[in-house]
Parts: sequence; C-alpha cells; structure tokens
Amino acid sequence: MITRAEAAYLGAVRAFQNPMLDLLHKRHAPLVVSLLSAVFTAERPTVVVADAHTEIADALDQLRAAGYEDSLPVGTARDLCRQWADAGWLVRQVLDDDVEVYRLSAHAVGALEVAGRAGGARARVSQSRLRTMLDAVERLAQDADPDALVRMARLDGEIKRLQKELDRIQRTGKVDEVDDEQLLEEAENVLHLARELPADFARVAESIKAMQRDVVTALRQDERPTGEVLREYLERGEHVMESTTEGRAFAGALRLIGDPQRLDELSTQLGTVLRHRFTRRLAAQQRTELAEIARRIEQGIDLVFTAQREASYVITAQVRNHDPLRDRQVDELLRDVMTGLQQWMADARRGQSVDPLRRLPVAEVDHLRQTPGDLRPPQQPAPLPEWDDGGADVSHDEARAWGGPHYAELAELLAGFGDAEVDLAEVFAAGPEALRRPVDLLGLLEIADHQGMTETGELAFVDAVRPDGTRRRFAFGGVTTRAAAAAPTKEQTDE
Repeated sequence: MITRAEAAYLGAVRAFQNPMLDLLHKRHAPLVVSLLSAVFTAERPTVVVADAHTEIADALDQLRAAGYEDSLPVGTARDLCRQWADAGWLVRQVLDDDVEVYRLSAHAVGALEVAGRAGGARARVSQSRLRTMLDAVERLAQDADPDALVRMARLDGEIKRLQKELDRIQRTGKVDEVDDEQLLEEAENVLHLARELPADFARVAESIKAMQRDVVTALRQDERPTGEVLREYLERGEHVMESTTEGRAFAGALRLIGDPQRLDELSTQLGTVLRHRFTRRLAAQQRTELAEIARRIEQGIDLVFTAQREASYVITAQVRNHDPLRDRQVDELLRDVMTGLQQWMADARRGQSVDPLRRLPVAEVDHLRQTPGDLRPPQQPAPLPEWDDGGADVSHDEARAWGGPHYAELAELLAGFGDAEVDLAEVFAAGPEALRRPVDLLGLLEIADHQGMTETGELAFVDAVRPDGTRRRFAFGGVTTRAAAAAPTKEQTDE
C-alpha cells in the first residue's frame, strides 16, 4: 500500500516531468527565460527560424562580452533552439508561404508567466481577488441549482438592489467614488487574470495539433476500407474544435468573447480605466498590459483558429492524397531500414566502408501466364429490335404550338399598350392563352431586352399555359419597358 508521503512524492515527480516545470528547474533556466521573453513578445508571437537563430546568437555574444561566459551553455544558437524544441518549449512550423517559424509552446508561455509573476509584484490577498472568487462560486452555485423558486428569489433581490441604487443616483445625482487603493487592487487582479490567457490559448491550439497528429497516425495505421476511413476522418476534421476537451472549453468561451461588439466594449472600458488618475501609480509595463488585453484576446482567438484550419487541412489532405496501405508499407520499409542500420552500427568500426547496392533484387516468380484469354464473347449479342417509323401524323399548327416563341404576335401585343412604360408581367397576363406559353414568356423578355428594359427590383409572378392545357407559375425579376416601336428582330422573325 502506498503511503501518503510516497503518493505525494510520486505526484511531485509527475508534475516536474511537465515541460513547464522542467524549464524552470534547469540549471540555465534564467538564460532560457530571458532569451525567449526577449525574442517572443505579444506583438511578435512567431519568429522566422533564421531570425531567431541570429537574435539569440547576438544575445549570447553580448552576455559573453559582459562577463557571463561561465553561466552560458555550450553550443550555438541553432543547437540551443533545437534542444528547446526537443524539450517542448519551442514549436517549429511551416507557414502557408513555405517559411519556417518558431513559436512558444503552451509550456513555455506558462513558464514565462510564472517567472514574470515571481520576479514582479507579489499577488496580494485583496478585496478584488476575494470578490472574484466569491462571484465565481456564486455563479457556479446558481448554474448548478435547478430550483426555479430560488432563482426567482435571487433575481428579485438583485432587481430591488439595483432599483434602490438607481433611485439614489436619480435623487442625488452623485455616484459613490471608489478609493484609489481599491481601484489599484482591482487593476492588479485584472492583470493577474489577463496574464494567464496566452498560455490558455496556446494550450487549446496545441491540443488541436495533438489531435491532428493522433488522427494522421491512426489513419496511416488503419486497416479498414478506404471509404469508411474517408467518412470518419473527414467528419472529424470538419469538427476538430469539438474533438478535444480544451477545444470544447474554448468554444464555450468563444460564445462569450467572440462577439466583435463585446471586444469593442472591452477596449472602450479599458480606455476609461486608463484615463483615471489611479493608473499613474501603475508601472508603465502594467499600463501597457492593461491597454493590450483586448488585442491579446484577439491574437489568442486567431492562434486557435489558425491551428483549427491547419488541422482540418492536414487531415483532409492526408485522407485525400494518401493510401493507407501504401503508407503502412512505407512505414514498415523505413522501420526495417532503421532496424538494419542499428544492427550494423552495433558491430561497425569507425571508417569502415559500406558496400553500395549496385542493383535492386530480382523478384522470384515461379510461373507466368503464357497464353492470353479468349477475347471473343461467349455468345453473339441479341439482334437490334425493329424500329417502327410509322406514327400519328402531326399537323403544322400542332407542331408550331409546341415550338418557339411567337415573336411577331408578342411584339404586336406589346405595341398595343401605346407609348408608355409597362410592366412585362402585366403584358404577358393580358395576352390570349396561345401567347401565354412558357416559351412565350422568354420571347417577350427577349424583345424587351432588345429595345431596352428597366429592372424594378421586385419579384414578378405569371401563370403560363402549355398547349396541352397544363399550367405553370413562374417567378422572375420584375422589369418594365417602352411599349412603343416594339418589333421583333430579323433573327427572331427568321426563327
């Protein structure tokens, strides 16, 4: 049975295996924190790989020149960045324009935040912090309690309290001023909460990327039919935000902060705070952090959405462009190559030559088919049926009734309305049934278009009659035209 002390020790061991605590526990943790915080800022969340190597190399040279040679690790800036990426502090990715960049992982963001809080002003047990906790507990209890009577009583009490305050302000015209010390405490509490947002957003983005890697790995190892794989993974790629716990939590938070109007209101409120006299007691960095809260939220939302788009694209491309069977064969081949290389390296000596593969092995085939199959069908095709060209005679009038538009008659119908601006739907409805066929509606529109027509912006409805008596109701954008000089073109008359 595990004792209490052993359980606590094992829990601490697991906690220190987290890359965030591992970063802070390293010997060169101050150097890592300082370099990462200098290279990556809120305005610069991603840095081109070559630029990051150059900036870190310059920073190392400056520290060596200042006399900190013994405190610096061995290796170039490229080596350090590679080590930090392997440790899970940096994430290397390729953008759409094929540019490789570094960005901080969620563990690194959390470590920088912990280091910043430890090196800055200590969080105080203030009225603002306790009120934040009490409000959160109250909201949790309200959401967890389904009793309608309790909810109604609480709302009624809140309404009475607010109404009492409103009456007092209307009566006196004054608002109770809050002490600057309390405002300062509330501002520090807001900054404390805001500093945790970048790490939260980064964790959501990394959980989506981890899900993407899991999906692609499972896809490459899947042995089910390709159609079933396509349906499952394409659907999962389209709903990638709901596939992780962090993603579902972010989706819920997005319903609260994703409204652009809400972010605009937040910026306005922060501007009101920064104009107050108590902000002069804040450090310049704290005032800058207050002003950038809304922008940091927007950057975090964009980071998560970018990870979601990339995950959907990668999963969709993997499903569409890769054959699971072929991918498994390639994986097995590479695994065999690595196994053979490891076996060879165990007994190989330094400088030992390797015999190159001069030709590929020849497949051993026992027997090849030597005669082709019989290409002739097993039986003759059935004879074609006799075609009866005879049928009922159709008169010219019947054939014409099912033919194209009656342009001449339609032009006369339109000209009969005089020199006025007429609605084409009214003109069509005024004609006889012989001129109200569906094809005559097209002919009338063609004539009106030839002589010039104006769109009314409204929807027009007409009832057309086919030669067999069936009726159809059509809708089209209403137009008007001049009835005068309506005449079919030569091409229309020839038709």
